[in-house]
Amino acid sequence: MAEKMYSVEEVAGLLGLHVRTVRGYIRGGRLKAVRIGKQYRIAAADLEALTGRPPAPTSRPAAVGAAAVEVSSIVQVDGVDRVTADRLSTFVLAGVNTGDSGHQLRVQVVYDEERSRMKIVILGGAAATADVLRLLDAVLDGDLLGPGGGDA
Repeated sequence: MAEKMYSVEEVAGLLGLHVRTVRGYIRGGRLKAVRIGKQYRIAAADLEALTGRPPAPTSRPAAVGAAAVEVSSIVQVDGVDRVTADRLSTFVLAGVNTGDSGHQLRVQVVYDEERSRMKIVILGGAAATADVLRLLDAVLDGDLLGPGGGDA
């Protein structure tokens, strides 16, 4: 069966990004895509790689006595408009995707326009999750998002 392929517009909608941002990721090599005619198509596996989902399990056995730790965190930011939510989403995803590949994180951002609220769901290792939470704290407390920034 053929793998699911997404258009640039679909990826932008799924990630809460602008279409130009997704195209920039493709041109910059951060997101793998196939050009078909005048349009790009993104494989589901390549989209998962961009968003930080872990690769498929390998057959390598875990070390004896090694404990696997995964942290799940939900950050709710109230009082943000769509532009600010998109900006914060891009910032967080860029920070996660440029980090050490050994500490894979899964991040999902949801924006509720009716309530002017966004939620950022972070799943991954304790240290990497703490790094993202510190980054969010610095951005939200430092008002780096400009006018219309939210309060955590």
